[in-house]
Amino acid sequence: MTEQTPVTETNAKVITLPDAQTVTQVQHWTDRLFSFRVTRPASLRFRSGEFVMIGLMGENGKPLLRAYSIASPAWDDELEFYSIKVPDGPLTSKLQHIKEGNQIILRPKPVGTLVLDALLPGKRLWLFATGTGFAPFASLLRDPDTYARYDEIIMMHTCRDVAELNYSRDLIDSIRKDEMLAELMGDGFADKLKYYPTTTQEKSPNMGRITDNLSSGKVFADLGIDGINPETDRGMVCGSLAFNTDMKAALESFGLEEGANSDPKQYVVEKAFVG
Repeated sequence: MTEQTPVTETNAKVITLPDAQTVTQVQHWTDRLFSFRVTRPASLRFRSGEFVMIGLMGENGKPLLRAYSIASPAWDDELEFYSIKVPDGPLTSKLQHIKEGNQIILRPKPVGTLVLDALLPGKRLWLFATGTGFAPFASLLRDPDTYARYDEIIMMHTCRDVAELNYSRDLIDSIRKDEMLAELMGDGFADKLKYYPTTTQEKSPNMGRITDNLSSGKVFADLGIDGINPETDRGMVCGSLAFNTDMKAALESFGLEEGANSDPKQYVVEKAFVG
């Protein structure tokens, strides 16, 4: 794709090109985490769970772009993103200061493996995330198709501190009260969703890394589940490279095979996640 400069300044006049989108809302969750919403291009179509390239203009006048999962569902009129703040990060050190009315660059070509079509049909869907890896699942958990395809959805989200779980906790609470989903899926749809947050540093009701809670069987005991069965269980993974690697080993120990858009299997991993 040919690079375009979405916002340029010539003789003090700002020229807006098609790849520029306007920030409509910003919320800072902790000193390390924030979310924001932007306008959605009328032509943009995506599947819940996919990502796009977004960014800002660099000091050299060239776009500085990174892959960000879309946290809003495919039906939303706007686009939502969830980001970490890296003090020395080339992009996030600047992106964290955006305000309502500012513009960001958005390349409207969504891609990604964390989509329902990349999995074989199953009965239970496991979503595994650390930190801002929760973003694509924020999209999938608000998509009626997720509840139509699965009898049960288990969201495992792990962060260092309790406050870092606030975004996912608030979103899960809002989903359970969502009148639109209830109307589409029936009042009992929220019973399908199980939320299992844990911390690794600050003390909380549930502690420990996701892989440890899987290997020890703690999560299965806590949720009253026999375990993970490749015949019925499907998984999606999003986090750091180390987490993704550990999760691949964990899921394959249960007999699950990694799939892709072109070859659906029992689990998929988002390799392009940043943050």
